[in-house]
Amino acid sequence: LTYTFKLLSNTRPIYFKKNPLVVFTSNMFAIMGLRSLYTILSKAATDLVYLEPAVAVVLGFIGSKMIGEYFGYEIPTQLSLTVVATLLSGGIGLSILERRRTEEQNT
Repeated sequence: LTYTFKLLSNTRPIYFKKNPLVVFTSNMFAIMGLRSLYTILSKAATDLVYLEPAVAVVLGFIGSKMIGEYFGYEIPTQLSLTVVATLLSGGIGLSILERRRTEEQNT
């Protein structure tokens, strides 16, 4: 998954810029940004139990939205953003509640 993001973020500037310095620096910043993002997400995935299922549902929603657009059914952007934000915040909120509940049971 990380390599997919690297590939997508690295190939885009090559088509639009002919200056090698711009291409190189944009690729390096993309790789460095993704590495730090991956570190944060791996730490969050161990602490937030329901984050990974929430991300899976978000990816399923986005995939179904893309398939729907292919067949002519368009979902408004605001609705899509609302669904994504609700799913992610719900996964984070449920994880925090679960963690508090287990801490209360252990004490």
